[in-house]
Amino acid sequence: ISARQIRSNRLRNILTVVGVAVAVLAFIVMRTFVWSWTVGASVAVEDRIVTRHKVTFFLPMPRRYADEVREVDGVVATTYALWTDAKSPLNEAEYFPVLAVHAETFTTVFDEISVPPEQHAAWLENRQGAVIGKNLAKKMGWALGDRVQLVSGKFPQPGMWEFTIEGIYESTRKSVEQSQFLCHYSYINASLPAEDQGQANWITSRVVSAADSAGVSAAIDERFDVRDTQTTTMTESASRASFLGIVSAILSTVNVVSGAVLVIMMLIIGNTISMGVRGRTSHYAVLRAIGFRTRHLLLTIIAEGLIIGILGGLLGVAMAYPFVNHGLGVAIEESMGSYFPYFRVTPGVALTAFGLAVALGALGALLPARSAARLDLVLALRRVD
Repeated sequence: ISARQIRSNRLRNILTVVGVAVAVLAFIVMRTFVWSWTVGASVAVEDRIVTRHKVTFFLPMPRRYADEVREVDGVVATTYALWTDAKSPLNEAEYFPVLAVHAETFTTVFDEISVPPEQHAAWLENRQGAVIGKNLAKKMGWALGDRVQLVSGKFPQPGMWEFTIEGIYESTRKSVEQSQFLCHYSYINASLPAEDQGQANWITSRVVSAADSAGVSAAIDERFDVRDTQTTTMTESASRASFLGIVSAILSTVNVVSGAVLVIMMLIIGNTISMGVRGRTSHYAVLRAIGFRTRHLLLTIIAEGLIIGILGGLLGVAMAYPFVNHGLGVAIEESMGSYFPYFRVTPGVALTAFGLAVALGALGALLPARSAARLDLVLALRRVD
């Protein structure tokens, strides 16, 4: 009976199923966003620690701190980087991290960055040279030898920097995204006004063993505890987790919105079934008159909601896998891989979305079912006449 009820108004029910599928797709995308962001901390290198300004990593600290960090027992290698907030004036809508780094030590500390030896040597020799990730090269259409100009809102002086692409790197682990633009710290620093020179946003170090991270981090911060600029040192995993705290409000909002999407989906199903129930009043009256009980009507109407929820859930999950795994997820991983290292639909998210679609489909049908159960048989049979 439920299947016949759905076929009785095919267009309306097809549109409802499609609406449910779109809601399920939106839910999966938002839940994948939250999952991918939080899983980013799990790809961090265990024996790598990060030193930053005690207040926030947005504030710089003296670059000379890196020289002192190298002297701390347990530190194997140290490098530093300055965030420039630079972008291409030809395509200002495209964001990519532009970091001024100490080229001689950066690929030692971040050993997952793989640059062909000849390209790395050319980068070291050219003060205006740059090494970029392969995803960035693909997105921007840059190749080896290209001359690139960048401007920065953070450092409006000197106005524009010019670089030559000397190398294109690949990352052997998810801990480093392949869309960074790496240039020489010495070149950027020399071009800045005197008051902006000699600063760094991050000092990253490798320690002898991951078990030493806590002790080494405490020793580093103790060294700078009496300085004007104090530091906070933590493991790379903890550093990424602390960044999550900054965007916790965004993640909470996404969670709320994803829930609201499913509530809207339930209302859509309930509205569709309510219209169907009103249109089938005489049909239900006849069923009651020939011996069907109230619970039979309740079950058929709830089953209708279940069928719509199942069909919409299956269609939404089927749409989500190619849309996220082969479209949106690929683009996000290529451009923001360090924050979204695995932007993929997980079985858990897919099953949750499908289960909620089915459950809310039945719940959305509950109110129309109760309305049909309270049907006045005499008045309904008069409508048949």
